Amino acid sequence: MCTAEPVPDDVQHTAGWRALKVRGPLDFGLVGFLAGLSATLADAGVSIFAISTYDTDFILVRDDQLEAAVEALKGASFQVHTF
Repeated sequence: MCTAEPVPDDVQHTAGWRALKVRGPLDFGLVGFLAGLSATLADAGVSIFAISTYDTDFILVRDDQLEAAVEALKGASFQVHTF
């Protein structure tokens, strides 16, 4: 987890996010995977901020919604590993 303490006072930011990383690399032909994740989380009332990179995706959720996000994903048969 990255803390917000080093962020300068004059930089607008919102602290309190946790990242869920999709194990990659993801094949470019894979269709709908992020949609499945985001729909599952939306159904559970979890807001997300999605970031896609060259070979994987990250889903950021608020600290207070992390547990609900993990449980929703597990309930939809996604494998979730915590560290």
